[in-house]
Amino acid sequence: MNPRLAAARALAAVLSGKASLNSSLPAQLDKVDERDRGLTQDLAFGTARWQPRLDLLAAQLLQKPFKAADADVQALLLVGLYQLFYSRIPAHAAIGETVGCADKLKKPWAKGLLNAVLRRAQREGEALLADMERDPVVRTAHPRWLQKSLKAFWPEQWEAICAANNAHPPMILRINRRHHSRDAYLALLAEAGIGASACQYSRDGIVLAEACDVRGLPGFADGWVSVQDEAAQLSADLLELAPGQRVLDACCAPGGKTCHLLEAEPGLAHMVAIDLEAKRLTRVRENLDRLKLNAELIACDARDTASWWDGKPFQRILLDAPCSATGVIRRHPDIKLTRQADDIPVLAALQGELLDALWPTLEVGGMLLYATCSSLPTENTEVIDAFLARTPGARELDLATEAGLRQPHGRQLLAQEGGHDGFYYAKLIKIAASR
Repeated sequence: MNPRLAAARALAAVLSGKASLNSSLPAQLDKVDERDRGLTQDLAFGTARWQPRLDLLAAQLLQKPFKAADADVQALLLVGLYQLFYSRIPAHAAIGETVGCADKLKKPWAKGLLNAVLRRAQREGEALLADMERDPVVRTAHPRWLQKSLKAFWPEQWEAICAANNAHPPMILRINRRHHSRDAYLALLAEAGIGASACQYSRDGIVLAEACDVRGLPGFADGWVSVQDEAAQLSADLLELAPGQRVLDACCAPGGKTCHLLEAEPGLAHMVAIDLEAKRLTRVRENLDRLKLNAELIACDARDTASWWDGKPFQRILLDAPCSATGVIRRHPDIKLTRQADDIPVLAALQGELLDALWPTLEVGGMLLYATCSSLPTENTEVIDAFLARTPGARELDLATEAGLRQPHGRQLLAQEGGHDGFYYAKLIKIAASR
């Protein structure tokens, strides 16, 4: 299959609200030649990254918008525009190959439309975009609701956040303390000719100078190292783990933090890791097996404690709550297409419900670490503020990290170009049982 067609079909599912790229792209990648899979991924993710900008440009070039049934043609046009403005593909090849895909969609009428619009974009696109730069949606390539939210919450940082969201993320590793120190693994990377440096905040983190195939990393198959963003790595130390503790990792998939907690404290008495979908736990088990670690995995709704909790209290709980994922847009750019403003209060309510449900499973004196990969205080400090107000036995603890910005509650990490993702942490201690 032509990589442009594969990318367009994956994007069409996203534009139609039926899927994310993580779910729609793999099936399309299976249909293209192996040598074209990298190009297909770049076309799909790159088009999603710049879609707010490209979509407004397309509206300027089209006489009328596409019908809902023609999301595949719309996606193909966006893929064509991405090639013209954000790739090194020669314009004639970008246009010719993209237009040719219309036949495979069984929509031959689209060939003339795509050809005319893409050729006009080649001639006039740069001037049109320059005229549209006054619109912050065009300038930042973020949907209007998100651009406005970031500007309102982060008036000094919002443009830098948008720039970081549009940048390609670095590849960051987490060394396994059970095998090597960070310095020792950096030496192994140097011997292998792989440029790398220590992360600023995570003592287990290493940022690579360039992304590479994990199979080329020393000891990857043997569990010496994993891929995980620096911000997500902070949870292991912030939880203050100790031998003999029972630990719960709620909403655990894909398991990076579960594994890190077990690596950081081999003496844990028991690790319970739960997630809503059983199929997501398959990935968790694969990560545990590669690292030769073990945890009790349970597929359930964390809020329904009667269905999964054995009544034995936990000394530590990590709640990496479902969220808008606005802090990891650079890794999942289709978030710009799939998230809407109305999602945020719904997610905040869910986060509060999870805190309320899990709190009784924590023993008095135990700690709960609340985390999200959101950049929006509505899901973060405001959720913690409301929980503390309605929970007399809960108190907030300081976080032992200089990462991010201190908030009314917790600390907010904002996405950094070349550095960590956007993330949020707050730590709570249970000083008394609920009445």
